[in-house]
Amino acid sequence: MKLLPGADSAGELVGESEVWPGVADPAGLLSGITEWLTGYGNRQTRRTYAEGLGLPVTADDLGAWVQPEITAPDRWADAVADYAQAVVAPATKPTRRSAPPPASRGRLRACHWLRWCVAKGVDPTVATSAQVKTWLSDLESAGAAPSTRDRMLATVKTMYASLADAGVVAANPAALDRRRLGLTAAAASTSATITLTTRQVAALHRAAGTPRRGASACDVARAVTVVALFTLGLRVSELCGLDEADLHVTRGRRALRVRGKGGKVRVVYLSVPAENALLEYLALRADGAGSAIVAGKRAGGAQSDRPLLVTRNGRRFARQAVWQLLRRVAASAGADLAGVAEMMHPHALRHFYVTAAVEAGASLEHVQADVGHASIDTTSGVYDHAARDPARSAVDLVADAWHPAST
Repeated sequence: MKLLPGADSAGELVGESEVWPGVADPAGLLSGITEWLTGYGNRQTRRTYAEGLGLPVTADDLGAWVQPEITAPDRWADAVADYAQAVVAPATKPTRRSAPPPASRGRLRACHWLRWCVAKGVDPTVATSAQVKTWLSDLESAGAAPSTRDRMLATVKTMYASLADAGVVAANPAALDRRRLGLTAAAASTSATITLTTRQVAALHRAAGTPRRGASACDVARAVTVVALFTLGLRVSELCGLDEADLHVTRGRRALRVRGKGGKVRVVYLSVPAENALLEYLALRADGAGSAIVAGKRAGGAQSDRPLLVTRNGRRFARQAVWQLLRRVAASAGADLAGVAEMMHPHALRHFYVTAAVEAGASLEHVQADVGHASIDTTSGVYDHAARDPARSAVDLVADAWHPAST
């Protein structure tokens, strides 16, 4: 696609022989973006982020970019279908190739990040921080307020963090110092990540262990294991990256070797429910000879490098599959999670670990080490930005003062 000569000020993209100009693997990029967007349970949230990046949010946008001369389905068609399923609407796989269509109309339309990249000939997968700064400058010239630039930068930064985590890009070019850039959005606002209660987490764990039609005992045990391991404060990428050999015994206790951001490895001890769930799952996954896997080794003693969590066909669990599993379990958990099931996200359980640990009296340094934060400020920020425990609020005391019957 390219900018049509003589197009209006917002610019018009047109499909050409290239699906995504300058991008070596357009299907991989779109799939990575889709996987990131799918991490948000609310479809409207996905649409908002997609629109802000310059991606389509309506079926008409998708249909307008079909190239009729290309009829064979390919990776790009599959990627578009997956994107449409996650953001636009349930759809069958297209049989014709599509180019990234325009975002909705608006005065900043040409400055949405992915549209801006097309206009400037920038490959988003190798974009640099200097190019992101140029983009921000163009946004300012187009009349975007500091808060708007801050919001758009935050979206791009979050997207690249996910793409870097998945290996689609090498680094995050949008990881910039917002204060130095003069972006004044409040940094201490409450996090949008839901704050789960201990009762809700317990309900999620119970729901994971409830037998369901079509699910084997191993399927149920795996669901329980996923929920239990997330209560240890793991990132979804860390969970999916675990191998059988990462389960070991140290200082007399079972633990996991977890590879975090930057390739840093930390030891995460298993809680009793996590250990029980994991050992039961691995026992059910025992090989044909009946040898169970214990602490990273088979019964015969041979080290195993197979994934710790696998699908029914033995493949490594993907992040998107984990998100879907959590949402399915949350949706089946009943009244306790009825209001938050669509917003369920692996990070909600990671945040739960931090808030529950701090409120139980754990030191920030210990929690920082548990979750693999590079800075204790990050750990403190997660706790400070979470919705407070109602017990820490004076709202009921005030209500008692003016309306005693309210409690």
